[in-house]
Amino acid sequence: MNTRLLKSLAALLAAGALGGCAVGPDYLRPANLLPALFGPAPAEAEVTTATVDARWWQFFNDTTLNELIEQALQKNADLRLAVARVAQADAAAREAGAELYPGINLQAGSSSNKVSSKSATYSPAMPQIRQSRSAGLAVSYELDVWGRVRRSDEAAQAQLLGSRYGRDAVRLSVAGLVANAYLTLRATDAQLAVSQETLATRQQALELVKKRVDAGLGSPVDLHQASGALAAAETQVIELRRQRALGEHQLALLSGNPALRIAPPASADPQLLPLPPLPPAGLPAQLVERRPDVREAEQKLIAANAGIGLAKAGYYPKFTLTGSYGSESKALGDLFAAGAGTWGLGLNLLLPLLDYGRTEARVDQAKAVNEQSLIAWENTLQGAYKDVRDALVNSREQAAAEQAQQVRVDQARETLRLVDLRYRAGHAGYLEVLDAQRTLNDAQLQQITTRQARLAAAVGLFKALGGGWQAEPAERSAPTAN
Repeated sequence: MNTRLLKSLAALLAAGALGGCAVGPDYLRPANLLPALFGPAPAEAEVTTATVDARWWQFFNDTTLNELIEQALQKNADLRLAVARVAQADAAAREAGAELYPGINLQAGSSSNKVSSKSATYSPAMPQIRQSRSAGLAVSYELDVWGRVRRSDEAAQAQLLGSRYGRDAVRLSVAGLVANAYLTLRATDAQLAVSQETLATRQQALELVKKRVDAGLGSPVDLHQASGALAAAETQVIELRRQRALGEHQLALLSGNPALRIAPPASADPQLLPLPPLPPAGLPAQLVERRPDVREAEQKLIAANAGIGLAKAGYYPKFTLTGSYGSESKALGDLFAAGAGTWGLGLNLLLPLLDYGRTEARVDQAKAVNEQSLIAWENTLQGAYKDVRDALVNSREQAAAEQAQQVRVDQARETLRLVDLRYRAGHAGYLEVLDAQRTLNDAQLQQITTRQARLAAAVGLFKALGGGWQAEPAERSAPTAN
């Protein structure tokens, strides 16, 4: 290539590289106004510097739950859509990044033209049919003097990261849905076990009432009451079986396995429901900053901030470097012969002189979008903080409620034992027995419901934190929370 051409290209490329900083504001992360901890720190407690554990569902120590969530993370339709959106954002980011480099095209052409003998350009000394052959490289490159291309790439990269965090948010949501659906199914299994036990008890009670009525020791009314109580227990079992089937269908949809079947637990003991894992004391509020939706909101803010610079670049001239190098001849055999070489170099400038406020309007739009993104990020961050506090309160209060429910179950069981003894001795009517049976049944079912609520609160806490927790070495000085 011609030495003069090389020098000119080098000078223009250097000018583009050193042309100045990108217009528009550089991103500065807004101040975090959250308190230091989720609630007040205990007087003697150590403040943990826990980190997030993405595989939080393993805290429940349930192999079936682990398998279901792993399956859902591979096959769930919503998550697969989120992965496809990430692939789209990745391609868009690569497209934006490609603008940082020159575009090089190979050009080749062949033409034959007949010149009219009556035209002004016709000359008998020149052939009337003229042929041309050409081949070469063409280069086009925008000199990013004002950072327009860099801001565009910055916005695209932020959007790519945002889509990845959006995928992680969907992943967290899917895992939470599967965990809640599975734990609800297991709670239904526990209630079904209680109801089947109640059904067996009422069948025995009906047989006892029949014997007493046949022996003249009881009223036919007792027999009707016992039969009605047995039918109520059967209805309860049927309803719970229906709920279990629907819960299984929901898990099949979430896990992407339409043929999913989940066997009942080997033991029908309701106490075998898993205990919710307890978080360490003094969880730092900064954990919510790692939540996927919070990170996604911040990436949208970064992209919106870059959009201001992208809009402001419209105030400044746009420089485009074009160049070509090749050869041209009228005969194909002479295309690469000596003297057939051609080259061209150009620098184009485009500066809007009068756009009637179009650029200013675009800048104002970009600033408004940036303000909206800032508000959305702050709201997402504060909403995440609230979610954690709500989950902590739910976990604490539901644990206390379960203890109270246990007392209620113990007292109801003892009441039924005493009433049954009184009935067998003829000192109580069967209505008292039925009332004691219903009270015990309701207390047992409510106890399971309370345990399920504790488990749901634990899942909610994991989701609110963006995962589980891995406690790291603690610090003795505990900051004061608001």
